[in-house]
Amino acid sequence: MGRDVEAQTFSREDRTRYRDKVRRNLDVFTRMLRGSTFDTDAPLTGLEIELNLVDGAGDPVMRNARVLNEIANPDFVTELGQFNIEINVPPRRLAERGLTGFEEAVRASLNSAEQRANAIDTHLVMIGILPTLTEAHLTYDSLSANPRYALLNDQIFAARGEDMLIEIDGAERLEIKCDSIAPEAACTSAQLHVQVSPEDFAGYWNAAQSIAGIQVALGANAPFLFGRQLWRETRIPLFEQATDTRAEELKSQGVRPRVWFGERWITSIFDLFEENVRYFPALLPIVEPEDPDQVLERGETPRLPELTLHNGTIYRWNRPVYAVVDGKPHVRVENRVLPAGPTVADVMANAAFYFGLVRVLAEQDRPVWTQMSFNAAEENFHNGARYGIEAPIYWPGLGTVPVTELVLRRLLPLAAQGLDEWGADPAERDRLLGIIERRCITSRNGAAWQVIAATDYPGGKPDALRAMLCDYRDRMHTNDPVHEWPTP
Repeated sequence: MGRDVEAQTFSREDRTRYRDKVRRNLDVFTRMLRGSTFDTDAPLTGLEIELNLVDGAGDPVMRNARVLNEIANPDFVTELGQFNIEINVPPRRLAERGLTGFEEAVRASLNSAEQRANAIDTHLVMIGILPTLTEAHLTYDSLSANPRYALLNDQIFAARGEDMLIEIDGAERLEIKCDSIAPEAACTSAQLHVQVSPEDFAGYWNAAQSIAGIQVALGANAPFLFGRQLWRETRIPLFEQATDTRAEELKSQGVRPRVWFGERWITSIFDLFEENVRYFPALLPIVEPEDPDQVLERGETPRLPELTLHNGTIYRWNRPVYAVVDGKPHVRVENRVLPAGPTVADVMANAAFYFGLVRVLAEQDRPVWTQMSFNAAEENFHNGARYGIEAPIYWPGLGTVPVTELVLRRLLPLAAQGLDEWGADPAERDRLLGIIERRCITSRNGAAWQVIAATDYPGGKPDALRAMLCDYRDRMHTNDPVHEWPTP
């Protein structure tokens, strides 16, 4: 969704040309996998964080264009809703105190952005879903002004042919109809990137899929939507439904959803791009003039714009990324399962756990994904989202156990080993993984704190959620990890 496009309409001929061009892109990508030199000398890790904008009372405000003008920092960009922005953090190597560098950079950027946004009565909040959102905040008019968002909205609903029904059963039940993709804007995440070689990509992607349920259980931070307490990470079912291009009949026929966990372990990055081309029609059939065959024949690196744009409209929870930087291609795994927040320290603890664990699992002689079914990994993912830090998780050799027990007994030592292999500093390794350890011991993550805190505030539910969010916003700036936060 990140590429800027112009407002336009698409003809049948546009879609035919685009399909042909995407297939040519895929053929060239296949040739590159066989013979091109990808950038793998000093692999980088990356981080993106989506943020919400609220006023002093904690209510969403539709002013991201004004806020970005005040911030005046190119690292901050628009997101889907006018109450969203995103910070793209420059990539780093973990071997050079990269985790600490990420944390210091994000904190400095957020503190500066918060100060500048305050000039127009706006505050920045890192949270999975704003608990003060109402249905009135999520309409077509709340989409950001960039034409790509209106185009995506129109194409998704043209494919559906009907309004969207969102149904979520949790502690309470939500059932609403929507006539735009604006509810997707409620979902704000922290996205982690790992650059790998094409040969290693399958192992890292499979490893990331294996632990997705554990990640979301530990990091859950979105228990409320429209005043209802739903899943501990409501962002997962909401995102899955809010961008669904399928009418009910297509769901019954087994057509794949665009927000997709997947259906199998892979042997190559090619598998994922080939599935994209085979299973999913184009949402934005924009053809660019690049001839990828000619570019490759000249000894240059094709950008493959049609293949990458198409990939950007298929929302895998672990997504393959192909990019060209300084004329050299690279591939990476984009991990999209985590919510934003609660603090930068919590985000970096989640990142340290992921970066360390995925490296060890990807390089094991007998990988974990050879010992569990893909369906078990998907069930873990939805259990983690539904139950949060109290989720039951299946793991080979242990069976189904509480996620906290699995992490404390088995996975934290592996994550520490992986960070050592990345060359992370031992002090930052111990500090950040210590946050995960204490989170497990206390059974307190962002979602657990929100539920307890909202219950303790006086008044009706809207007032309690608003008071809770204001308390959350203030504690977010202390950078004390959420397991240390007191409740009212």
